Amino acid sequence: MKLVVVSAGLSVPSSTRLLGDRLAAAVGRQTPVDTEVVELRDLAVEIAHNFTSGFPGRKLAAALDAVTEADGLIVVTPVFSASYSGLFKSFFDVLDKDALAGKPVLIAATGGTARHSLVLEHALRPLFAYLRAVVVPTGVYAASEDWGAEGLDGRIERAAGELAGLMSGLSAKAPARAGGFEVVPFAEQLAALSAPSVRGR
Repeated sequence: MKLVVVSAGLSVPSSTRLLGDRLAAAVGRQTPVDTEVVELRDLAVEIAHNFTSGFPGRKLAAALDAVTEADGLIVVTPVFSASYSGLFKSFFDVLDKDALAGKPVLIAATGGTARHSLVLEHALRPLFAYLRAVVVPTGVYAASEDWGAEGLDGRIERAAGELAGLMSGLSAKAPARAGGFEVVPFAEQLAALSAPSVRGR
């Protein structure tokens, strides 16, 4: 399965990229994935040109294809003015409107203070719901004081387990029958998602 991490971090090194890497590693511990990272910092000029020309440059086109073809996404943004960054939003504005329909997505964000933690619920979750993605229940926010804290590791593992469960359910179950698809009962899908949460309590 293909996992794509979209990181909107601006600095090098970036805490946003670090959080994305830790989430991807946690998913990889739970299910086999081939991980690709899309650094939006490197695509800023091509994203801007896409708005004025209507056509993506070579690197941007490759990034858009990677996101479209992924079996699951981890999206991570720094918080600016109590919301996602403009670069982050611009990338998803140039993505095809149907590219994320039905795709499992784990939302995450970084910021200087815990006061911005609700950005996951009031900004990121509505954005990806609008794009018709399947957003995992647990979002991960990391403030400056969270790095090295026990609670962050627990949230990372829980969210990664939810994403891995959705990715495995969608890809492994689909070709189970020749000439059609096996429908996974909703109760089974809920059980797969809730099992890691119960163990984590």
